[in-house]
Amino acid sequence: MRTPRLRRRWWSLALAAVLALASVTGLASPAQAFPAASRTDLINYLTGISGRYTLSGQHNREPNSDPTKYTRVAQQITGQTPGLWGGDFLFASSDVANRQTMVNEAIRQWQGGSVVALTWHMCPPTVGSTCGWDSAGVLSRLSDSQWSQLVTNGTSLNTAFKNRLAEAVPYLRQLQSAGVPVLWRPIHEMNDGWSWWGGRPGANGSRRLYQITYDYFTAQGLANLVWVWNVKDLNMGSIGEYWPGASSVDVASLDVWVKLEPSASDYQAMLNVAGGKPISLAEVGRAPSPALLDAQPRWTWFMVWAEWLTDPAYNTNASVQASYFGPRVLNRGEFTITSGGGGGGGGTTRTGKIRGLGGKCVDVAGAGSANGTRVQLYTCDANGAAQAWTVGADGTVRALGKCLDVTGGVNADGTRVQIWDCVSGNANQQWTHDATAQRLVNPRTGRCLDATGQSSADGTPLQIWTCTGQNNQKWTLP
Repeated sequence: MRTPRLRRRWWSLALAAVLALASVTGLASPAQAFPAASRTDLINYLTGISGRYTLSGQHNREPNSDPTKYTRVAQQITGQTPGLWGGDFLFASSDVANRQTMVNEAIRQWQGGSVVALTWHMCPPTVGSTCGWDSAGVLSRLSDSQWSQLVTNGTSLNTAFKNRLAEAVPYLRQLQSAGVPVLWRPIHEMNDGWSWWGGRPGANGSRRLYQITYDYFTAQGLANLVWVWNVKDLNMGSIGEYWPGASSVDVASLDVWVKLEPSASDYQAMLNVAGGKPISLAEVGRAPSPALLDAQPRWTWFMVWAEWLTDPAYNTNASVQASYFGPRVLNRGEFTITSGGGGGGGGTTRTGKIRGLGGKCVDVAGAGSANGTRVQLYTCDANGAAQAWTVGADGTVRALGKCLDVTGGVNADGTRVQIWDCVSGNANQQWTHDATAQRLVNPRTGRCLDATGQSSADGTPLQIWTCTGQNNQKWTLP
């Protein structure tokens, strides 16, 4: 069971801060937390936690020579490492020169157990690869004629833009080779005109530039990018004018700057445009409170923007701690993302009943703790240890000090499940939960936990069986 956050904070804060700081600055070399994974694995994870959990996140703005500058601040305040690390390809000459440093850190962050999110404050295609934050650079404005050329294939500005995109390809390929899926957020805040790429509604406006970007990187064979479409919290009734189509979006995200927090109508607008895809708070000044996440539970991550973490107009140390220790928020070490792991089950360690067919509970027969004791369906009781299952971040499902186990590791329909001494890395004791299909799958066999004979009678033994999607294979986890 997860230690209650607020209670945990007081005894672990100092030690956790030291350990987390050592890890992120290279003073310690922890074992790799996340293995190589695909974009599908990350999308499935986000889909699975939607409505239940939200990853904490911290953006690291300039300088790219120090790409954990603000993550370290979050660690110092909370004693925790954010579940998401944010980086930026940026535009100034010194930061462009240090893109490799930033990408190296992205790989370390993933391997250490944090999800990677990248954005790009890009120089316009009318200038070189580096520029300033001014009217000649990121804040510049293209004429309507220039924009028309930009979004027309084969023109000089269109070619210059694709050449600009090409600058990121070698770095994104490094991430792909390292098995790092990336929350990739190009052409961000496209409904606001502060940047040269934003504020142009309609089919040939900013969304067209996003589609060109999507087509370009996809044609480069970059299969590790989770495409994050992004708008700002203004004129939310018209964000559909910027929607590029579901086929080029994996996550719909909102940046909250006009308000301190997303309103209920902002939240609903994002759900409406996403059409069932995950949603997120890609940039916020204020770390969302537990009350906000209770009211708006489908944000799958939030990312506090750089120095706003310590801006008293947005946050206090106490409010940031309350956010990180909220019951819905997951920090590094409190979730796992595995290859082929499905929809976000095992996102955190939690204990309770597993309910299945007929509302019955997964039960250890006779509350016996001997190796080989069978596991069955049974009427749910009030407090029995035989039905108190701990779903672990390590992929195990435990009760009475033992693990749910495929008998003999036999890969055949009808193989019964049992409890057995837990053995680290034992594939017979690994389970993933697909929250959408409500399936518990043993990845080694590829088979689902199944109530024998589709019976809900007390004492019905549980087994593994080819996944069918029928009700006797549907399970609700604590």
